[in-house]
Amino acid sequence: MNAQQLSVRLMKVAEHVQPGAVVADIGSDHAYLACYLLHNGSASRAVAGEIVKGPYESAKKQVREEGLEGKITVRLAPGLEAVEPEDGITAVTIAGMGGSLIASILEEGKSRLAGVERLILQPNVHAQAIRLWAVQNGWRIVAEDILKEKDKIYEILVLEPTAEEVQLDAKQLLFGPKLLQDQNDIFKEKWKREATQWKAIAERLENTEETEDIRTKKEQLLEKIALMEEVFADENP
Repeated sequence: MNAQQLSVRLMKVAEHVQPGAVVADIGSDHAYLACYLLHNGSASRAVAGEIVKGPYESAKKQVREEGLEGKITVRLAPGLEAVEPEDGITAVTIAGMGGSLIASILEEGKSRLAGVERLILQPNVHAQAIRLWAVQNGWRIVAEDILKEKDKIYEILVLEPTAEEVQLDAKQLLFGPKLLQDQNDIFKEKWKREATQWKAIAERLENTEETEDIRTKKEQLLEKIALMEEVFADENP
């Protein structure tokens, strides 16, 4: 992967960046996405944020080699602390992290989201945490994608701010409201994989000494399995 040829998942993230956006890419991985967006005219300016010195230096080097130092600012900062008010950020991308970590980055930095029109988020796992954050913080899900790359399945969530109350039920939080409507083959593959794992874990817990934590975990697993069975109730076994 490089700034001219992104991975499949980052290409899909890039597709959701609104034309002319000022983008903050948090955890930028060599600033490949930011460079790609500038080279292709999808963004007008960008900030690439890194929390670790090594990746920060790599991103700076990449931006310099791409001749984009006048368009991309690389900052060493945790999460959304890489964003300054004068940047005028209109889109934030966060890709390649766990959903719980992405949600915590958004929560800790939500004062820096003023003026942001779109969040494009690609969690590696636990997208439910992002959907819950959206419900609690006035962001609606306008698009969701699910894709497979090198036998790994990824979800992408696109959020926009709204003044209306956001409501998602348990199924929508877990599976995604847009993905539930479509239920393509990758969606089915992902959740059937998950169900197999959940059932195996639940079976092991049955033979484990029951503590409060074990009981809670078992209840959560059984709840998710029940939701799964409800979603796929009309399919042949």
